[in-house]
Amino acid sequence: MAQRVLACTACHGDQGRAGPDGYYPRLAGKPAGYLHHQLLNFRDGRRHYGLMTRMVDPLSDAYLLEIARHFSSLELPYPPPAPVTASPGLLHRGEVLARQGDAARGVPACTQCHGTQLTGVAPDIPGLLGLPRDYLNAQIGAWQTQQRRAHAPDCMAQIAGRMDATDVSAVAAWLAAQPVAMPANPATVMPPAPPGAPRWRCGSAPAVQAAGERP
Repeated sequence: MAQRVLACTACHGDQGRAGPDGYYPRLAGKPAGYLHHQLLNFRDGRRHYGLMTRMVDPLSDAYLLEIARHFSSLELPYPPPAPVTASPGLLHRGEVLARQGDAARGVPACTQCHGTQLTGVAPDIPGLLGLPRDYLNAQIGAWQTQQRRAHAPDCMAQIAGRMDATDVSAVAAWLAAQPVAMPANPATVMPPAPPGAPRWRCGSAPAVQAAGERP
């Protein structure tokens, strides 16, 4: 399989460690369900990037799942985060959004869905650490403009739509500045929702279960 995915690593870096330009994200170690869904989304038109679409268009669901499982199985160290130029105030705002959210705007904390350590929740929710600032900015913007979509209920589109440009810049800057300790495995259950906060249900993560919930 490592030979078969050389077309992937040409952009996403050796063993899927991430491309050098900030726009091709890391694949190694991400939850297999998430990777599989994204390959399907590119193939089926919910995400838009011509090169990816052309590559995956002729591939079956089963083969795309093989690719996803291959990259998910790789446990590779993360490089130190690239220097981030941002004011202390902007970084503080980003940390607040990541860890606490903004209840007044109906924006949940990133940790509420992406795990307490922000390393994702298996099998379907990705980690947010170890991603470049430019990539994070671009993806939140894609949710806002519907260039990136997921199966309904499309919770990330709803959340991104409640964030303004300063919030997007702040949370992207803070997340990109955080080091990633190993092991960085995704959690197996979502953390419980804070008291009074709603539990988000996302069409892109149908199999994820919160701590204490019955299957």
